[in-house]
Amino acid sequence: QVQLVESGGGLAQAGGSLKLSCAASGRTFRTNAMGWFRQAPGKEREFVASISWSGGTTYYADSVKGRFTISRDNAKNTMFLQMNSLKPEDTAVYYCNTVWSDFTKPFGSWGQGTQVTVSS
Repeated sequence: QVQLVESGGGLAQAGGSLKLSCAASGRTFRTNAMGWFRQAPGKEREFVASISWSGGTTYYADSVKGRFTISRDNAKNTMFLQMNSLKPEDTAVYYCNTVWSDFTKPFGSWGQGTQVTVSS
């Protein structure tokens, strides 16, 4: 089972950028599709973006398309989420996880997440 640790969150102004990292332990990281999810206060956790095991295929929620970029470095067992043109509605706790073959549904244990706060 892959264990995950998210980092890189913080406070940003609207229009700013942040880059999140997801460090994974376990050799199976390199063979799993991975995704980012987020949960805003009072809302359910939602899909943000996902990437195939090779990095060759990516998917994005409509709300972040064109602003966020997902990537991975299998040699370092790490996945990233570059977030540009941030909006206050991007404020949430961000989590990474492995995803099923549909690339949007998570499986596996959740990490502690990393808080992203965007001020207007």
